[in-house]
Amino acid sequence: MTKITIFGVGLIGGSLALCFKGKPNIKVVGHSNNPKSVQKYLEKEVVDEATTSIEEAALESDFIFLCVPVGLLEDYLIKLSKLPLKNNCIITDVGSTKESITSCARSISLPNGYFIGGHPMAGSERSGVDAASSYLFENAFYVLTPDPEIPDHIYQKLEDLLTYTKSQIIKVDASTHDDIVGAISHLPHIIAVSLVNQISKYNEQNDLYERLAAGGFKDLTRIASGDPVIWRDILLNNKNILLHLLNDWQKEISKFADLLKMDDGQGVEDQFKFASDFRSKLPERRKGVITSLFDVYVDIPDHPGLIGHITSELGNRKISLKNIEIIESRGEVPGILRLSFRDEDDLENAVQTLKELSYSVHF
Repeated sequence: MTKITIFGVGLIGGSLALCFKGKPNIKVVGHSNNPKSVQKYLEKEVVDEATTSIEEAALESDFIFLCVPVGLLEDYLIKLSKLPLKNNCIITDVGSTKESITSCARSISLPNGYFIGGHPMAGSERSGVDAASSYLFENAFYVLTPDPEIPDHIYQKLEDLLTYTKSQIIKVDASTHDDIVGAISHLPHIIAVSLVNQISKYNEQNDLYERLAAGGFKDLTRIASGDPVIWRDILLNNKNILLHLLNDWQKEISKFADLLKMDDGQGVEDQFKFASDFRSKLPERRKGVITSLFDVYVDIPDHPGLIGHITSELGNRKISLKNIEIIESRGEVPGILRLSFRDEDDLENAVQTLKELSYSVHF
């Protein structure tokens, strides 16, 4: 029997547990310091066993997943280093920064064990074990950052286990990971937060900013709603890389300012074309570190029963709705219905269905 222990059974940890639970000869154990959380894990049947004891959870484990916040990872790793772990126990994490935890692992002794950094690049706008899903990692990149000293057969054991997630494993060094994720995830979060805060200051003088910022602006900046404590720890953990990235970002913004000052229309056009060309090369159906939106907007006349008709038609075609929102009227359109779906297939099927029913659909 292979024992897998998960510290922190939230969205990521719970989803991993669901990927492994029920597989042949695997037992999944969850840990939390909170007895109520332990009880919840068991009631929801996310794990086979759960405990508040670090020792009970870790001892005799073949694999240990640290799914706690980035700011707590090193503390847990140090605690584990003081336990008599099972021979060849593999410890991994799911944090979005890798160099600091990998350096910590190098600096301590892990009796009989090995540490391999990990980062499943998938998420959700929801959090906690209630949002956990065995489908979360499907078609997503799962990055592993083993040190060169890690034996090949040890690394392969972890990669083989992660096939249950149905993700695509990418192997890179920790430093390269932090460079890339800093640029494609951490920097965009800083930009989104800064942009929202800038608009909020304008709104203090004129609340029309807030009223007109619905729709596109809200979608563009949705990542600014991330958990403040979690993002504090992530950004401080990747500070040096982000300072370099922010310097580059300021150069890009200055370039736009210069183009506008010089009335350089061709230069502005070239910037948009360059961005459009690169963006068109990005993979469409691969999950990324920033959660994708699968939303569609439907113009709805003011007739009774229309919303029920739309949801019924989608349900009849087994198209699952994740969320539904009625947006206030705009101009000559009586109302707008925002429909959210779990994945791109459901979105595409919904769009086709709505068009067949003669609804006006837009993105």
